[in-house]
Amino acid sequence: MTVAEETEVTLAVGQQKELPVAPDPTGRHPDPRMHAILEIGVRSRGRPERPGAPVPGTGPALAEVLIVDTSRSMLHPAAKLHAAKDATVAAVRMLPDGTAFAVLSGRFDATLVHPGAGSAVLAVAGPGEREAAERAVRILDADGGTAIGTWLDLARWLLKDHPAPVKHVLLLTDGRNEHDHRAAMSLETALDACEGRFVCDAWGIGDDWDADLLLRITRRLHGRARAVRAESELTAAYEELVAGLLGTAVPELRIRLTPTPGTVIRQVKQVVPSEQELPPVPAGSGGRGAEYVTRAWGDEVRHFQVVLTADPTGRETGEDLQLAAVEIAVPDFGRPVRLPAPQPVLVRWTDNPLDASRQHPGVRRHELYQRAGAAVAGAYRAWLRGTDGRDTADRELTRALALAAELGDTQLLGALRLVEAAPGTGRVRTGLKDVDWQHLILSSALTTPPEASAVGPAEGGAAARSAEAAGTPPGSGTPPGSIGPQGAAPPGSAVPQGAASPGPVAPPGAVPPASAGPSLPVRPDGLVECPGCEWLGPADSVYCGGRCGRPLRGAPA
Repeated sequence: MTVAEETEVTLAVGQQKELPVAPDPTGRHPDPRMHAILEIGVRSRGRPERPGAPVPGTGPALAEVLIVDTSRSMLHPAAKLHAAKDATVAAVRMLPDGTAFAVLSGRFDATLVHPGAGSAVLAVAGPGEREAAERAVRILDADGGTAIGTWLDLARWLLKDHPAPVKHVLLLTDGRNEHDHRAAMSLETALDACEGRFVCDAWGIGDDWDADLLLRITRRLHGRARAVRAESELTAAYEELVAGLLGTAVPELRIRLTPTPGTVIRQVKQVVPSEQELPPVPAGSGGRGAEYVTRAWGDEVRHFQVVLTADPTGRETGEDLQLAAVEIAVPDFGRPVRLPAPQPVLVRWTDNPLDASRQHPGVRRHELYQRAGAAVAGAYRAWLRGTDGRDTADRELTRALALAAELGDTQLLGALRLVEAAPGTGRVRTGLKDVDWQHLILSSALTTPPEASAVGPAEGGAAARSAEAAGTPPGSGTPPGSIGPQGAAPPGSAVPQGAASPGPVAPPGAVPPASAGPSLPVRPDGLVECPGCEWLGPADSVYCGGRCGRPLRGAPA
């Protein structure tokens, strides 16, 4: 088996299925929103001998643009500029031969440092190009102001026609985009133009960068915001990031949602390892579905929250009905990928207020992270008011500490304790600098899944642990077809009991076929008829696509 054939995508759907059909005893109108947590993982057991080496015939896997802030503030102290040069050179040295790249210098505008001003194409890594880029970086000086929108727009222009499946920008700044109003392109306009064109990771260095600015950029451009506390840490951080990029297993992965009639997709967002809104793009021509694009996957697991609404009028209570189908698609990038089977998002309408009041643990966890982030922001705003805000800052810090403890997030707890006067006091320590709060704001934007429970069935434990990682405890109503690392079959599919069903090896973007035929009789025209609402659909339909949304596999003939 080749390295490319080892790449596998897994999908698990976690949810609390019950939704109310009538007002509760207090007369409050029922919430029609169904929240589901999608746990999606990418795994590739094998690796190329050289990290980042393309599979034969696929071409370069990465096009990289490195942006160095060279505004005047980078000289105060000069150690920031020296660290930026060292880190940029280290990143360039790691690029495999054949990798497209460029280095930009950012001030009031952006300048192409390498391959040189006026070039319309990226450089191609090789011994000579890497040495030339290093010489150009080493002579950089700093002057002028900060207008990040122009930097990103030049990166967009350089990358727009490049065929590499992974297009990435690594941006470093020590400032606060103070000259946006004087720029040829504002940051907001640049983000609109760049969204969906490349992934951008943004880094802060020094004592005057703005966490909210870095998060604003990376949430729009599907990257991650980070910072170093000491300039000397930057080179190792860059090397780690570039190594991860060169190990990208799947350049682009699409979540395809197809709602049943009467269901509306309200929101899809990533919630682990950070929060990012995902805008929809049409899924094919004339269909009800939508796709949500995610990019640059290594071997990792991410969680996504899906919010759907539906009208319970005329629907039966106590039965599992499908609200939407979830599929994973990987556009063709020259390598086959093992895809999971489609999974349903279900609803069970209920008139029992207790059932309807339950909340899926993954949804609850994300809400706790939002509250913790709000508490950190509140503590920072109060701290900025000095003595007048001291009591409020202490209260907000205490609240953030309690939420982090409830989440069991040791990383966030550690970051909070760096601003606490002493363990257990819940008081903001004296002598803090603004940059201490900026690091804490970045830390509060990172999210983690709950630790997997050690309790599970003796067999099929990997799938159970995958569901646990999505925040789904045993017996909480996870659909029986949820896909874990072992690739369990969809509901009602005719896979022999105990048999492994790892999912098909399909070319990227292909939707794997259903694992078995329905028990309903197939009509002469190749369709099956739903016994509930007489909907007609393809013979491999797992659920009714009409009014009732019933499961079709295993339904009585």
